[in-house]
Amino acid sequence: MTTAVDLAQLMDAVADAIVVCDKAGDIALWNPAAERMFGFTPDEAVGQSLDIIIPERQRQRHWDGYHETMRTGVTRYGTTLLRVPAIHKDGHALSIAFTVALLASPAGEPTHIVSVIRDETARWKEERDLRKRLADAEAQMKAATQA
Repeated sequence: MTTAVDLAQLMDAVADAIVVCDKAGDIALWNPAAERMFGFTPDEAVGQSLDIIIPERQRQRHWDGYHETMRTGVTRYGTTLLRVPAIHKDGHALSIAFTVALLASPAGEPTHIVSVIRDETARWKEERDLRKRLADAEAQMKAATQA
């Protein structure tokens, strides 16, 4: 027995951000988790370029990959997690991790990219702090052995 799934309810219920963009990279769908993560309401985000969440220094690399994915219909990030910086509406930096899926026309041509995004800012900061503490401890040990 198959039960119908209410897709709108699903989009509202998931904790991860779901962002769908068209072939040009304009936002077509922005779920409540995306609003919580990035600070933009759906009315502010839908129709806008992904540039609203991409740091300026990352944009060229992002768009090169985005357009290549749309041209070829191939992405390696369907099963591999991509970790990149992002920006919140208020300008503070985020560290996000996401996978993507391609949606296609009946003819098989890519029409949209779906991103399922998780905010990993806290984890990234913890790892950075641990790396710093490890480097400090190694420097102290090296100084102690040379004394």
